[in-house]
Amino acid sequence: MSRSIHDRVRIRQVQVLSDDWSVLKKTTLDYQRKDGTWQTLARETYDRGNGAVMLLYNRQAGTVVLTRQFRLPAYVNGHPEPLIEAPAGRLDSHDPETCIRKETEEETGYRVGRPRRILDAFMSPGSVTERLAFFVAEYEPSDRVAAGGGDASEGEDIEVLEPTLDEALAMVDRGEIIDAKTILLLQYAKLRGLVEPPLDPGRQPDRQA
Repeated sequence: MSRSIHDRVRIRQVQVLSDDWSVLKKTTLDYQRKDGTWQTLARETYDRGNGAVMLLYNRQAGTVVLTRQFRLPAYVNGHPEPLIEAPAGRLDSHDPETCIRKETEEETGYRVGRPRRILDAFMSPGSVTERLAFFVAEYEPSDRVAAGGGDASEGEDIEVLEPTLDEALAMVDRGEIIDAKTILLLQYAKLRGLVEPPLDPGRQPDRQA
């Protein structure tokens, strides 16, 4: 019987390297390999808390709501343009649904009432502890209660975009959307047919000969 991961990890030392906007730690540990031998490892983890992200979609119009904003880490890694993303934010003291409703309204101006949680995922588990809760929600033009744009006091300067889902996926193909969480949500929307209008009850589905 294989041993649990808890039995195969022995933490030796945890050193806090930085504790400013988030917490950067260096952990020294002993890890038992599959062959039973023990190996000493040193790993750094960046803890910024958990977060949530949401894709707004309009079934009849076939559109989605995205944001565009400057991201320093992408900039210093050779991406000169602001990133196009689905609205997202850190949970802080909120539960995921409360967080994403707040962040979405703050960033896009849309107030949604019933987001649907579809999955949770680690986006960069090699170094970042963050777990993201993914949501989708339908929206109507009347749901926009403000201009959006983000919180200027936090340095946010957000542009709101409303492409069709197919336009957004074409932007992925052209390398214009390169944010992982957003690509995942766009592909989910396409695979699940979220923006395809419901079939007219009086119309029979097309069948190939």
